[in-house]
Amino acid sequence: MEKTIEDPPTSAVLLDHCHFSQVIFNSVEKFYIPGGDVTCRYTFTQNFIPRQKDWIGIFRVGWKTVREYYTFMWVTLPIDLNNKSAKQQEVQFKAYYLPKDDEYYQFCYVDQDGVVRGASIPFQFRPENEEDILVVTTQGEVEEIEQHNKELCKENQELKDSCVSLQKQNSDMQAELQKKQEELETLQSINKKLELKVKEQKDYWETELLQLKEQNQKMSSENEKMGIRVDQLQAQLSTQEKEMEKLVQGDQDKTEQLEHLKKENGHLFLSLTEQRKDQKKLEQTVEEMKQNETTAMKKQQELMEPRNKKAALTVEEQLAREVERLKAKVEAGKACFLEKYKECQRLHKQIRQLRAAALEVKQDQKSQQEPMGMGSKEPAVSTVTG
Repeated sequence: MEKTIEDPPTSAVLLDHCHFSQVIFNSVEKFYIPGGDVTCRYTFTQNFIPRQKDWIGIFRVGWKTVREYYTFMWVTLPIDLNNKSAKQQEVQFKAYYLPKDDEYYQFCYVDQDGVVRGASIPFQFRPENEEDILVVTTQGEVEEIEQHNKELCKENQELKDSCVSLQKQNSDMQAELQKKQEELETLQSINKKLELKVKEQKDYWETELLQLKEQNQKMSSENEKMGIRVDQLQAQLSTQEKEMEKLVQGDQDKTEQLEHLKKENGHLFLSLTEQRKDQKKLEQTVEEMKQNETTAMKKQQELMEPRNKKAALTVEEQLAREVERLKAKVEAGKACFLEKYKECQRLHKQIRQLRAAALEVKQDQKSQQEPMGMGSKEPAVSTVTG
């Protein structure tokens, strides 16, 4: 069995599983003259598409698998399968690689998967005028030839039966091919509809996915902003808590200071009351001294005309001393009154300062409590009238 350098793709696919109707061999001779090249012509059917590693082999009739080829040639792929001329193809076998016996052979088209797609009718390699040659043989040779002819006839009958079977299989395959073609067209139509539906669904999903991505990015951005805002609010809350603690402490301090001022205010009010009582007593004393001085002046005037000088002098001296004493007492009363008056003024000033301090404390408490939503309560301050 002759082979080229690169073996073709084969498989162990049996004869029953092959498809002989997809490639049709044309103008196959009953016999070919040995020593000459052989041209094999074939046609692709409508739905068959050749591939790069397809090949045509010469098989001895009776083969079972594509591995039993005698020789082969690679198929030349047409440029345009839609062209009618592309359907008609041929390949040439060189004489050197052809069989040298007179057995029956056939062409088979094998695709790159090792599956037979077409087979020709059987043919022989023998001289054209072989039947006209006169051969002188002996009786034994005649019997041997007759026996050989019987075997050839038997083999020829088997080949005819095989050919009928192949033709029937070809017809069945054509019908099946037509049915498959119709099913294929139906499936192609369904496939187109499904592809269109899948494309629409895919476009819808892509749009939904894009919207979801945009929403996700927007939510991520908002979450980042919210996180930053939460951090800021937490920091602000912490600061406000510290300030609140300071305000509460300051409020306690102010409250204590206010209580202290209230106590001082009470003490000052009592002191002022006592000072007023003393002032009234001093005023009464001054008034009495003024009356005494007036009385003394009257007595002095009455005594300005004494009955005698001695008595007048004595009385005058007494009156003068009494006047001096009264003047000194008046001056002392005035000084004491002035001192008490200054003390009263100082107490009034201190009371005004205490009122101003109490008012300031009240305003501070109000300003501290209003941001917290707390009501203000004014402290009780004693009112002192001047």
